[in-house]
Amino acid sequence: MNYFVRKALSFVIVIFCIISFSGFSLAQTLIVVLGDSLTEGFGVAKEEAYPHLLEKELQRKGHSVKVINAGISGSTSASAPSRLRWYIKTHPDIVILALGGNDGLRGLTVKHMKKNLSKAIELAQAEKILILLAGMQIPQNYGTEYTESFRKAFHELAKQYQLQMIPFLLKEVGGVSSLNQADGIHPNPEGHQIIVQTVMEYLEPLLPTRQ
Repeated sequence: MNYFVRKALSFVIVIFCIISFSGFSLAQTLIVVLGDSLTEGFGVAKEEAYPHLLEKELQRKGHSVKVINAGISGSTSASAPSRLRWYIKTHPDIVILALGGNDGLRGLTVKHMKKNLSKAIELAQAEKILILLAGMQIPQNYGTEYTESFRKAFHELAKQYQLQMIPFLLKEVGGVSSLNQADGIHPNPEGHQIIVQTVMEYLEPLLPTRQ
């Protein structure tokens, strides 16, 4: 056998062994959760935040996945395009876009929120990355009209860009005192566990079929 062929085969075998022993899968699906404090896990341990729990639950069900928690407390939709541009370097297969809550809590314009999220969605779609849009809802602090316009914005984006959408990320958690911390905004560990089940319902159909 040619010397260079033997060398090439040896290199391939070494790489295969490294991959095998490291537990990494070439078919692994990479999921980035781009969000704010709800995603980061404000007030709870990293292992109690829903992105970490989501990865564990998906793996338990036999999916080969890696979930990156890309949540930053205080983030608004304005950060979505630039942050997504950075995470594109990791070559994600799916991005869960969970931003906008802080826009609503601060009374920022729905028009600008939609524009910011649109930029991020278009950026992802240009890179052939699937987007799972997380819908948000807010209390009526700024009046019924603003609250309803805010809620509808996510549905309008999902329709415009033909996205799979989680209607409300905090379904069965938002407004439930026993599932939130003292501030009434950020979920406690039990709340994060419920969020996982909500996300799973809409995320799992987007994953490759298990072998």
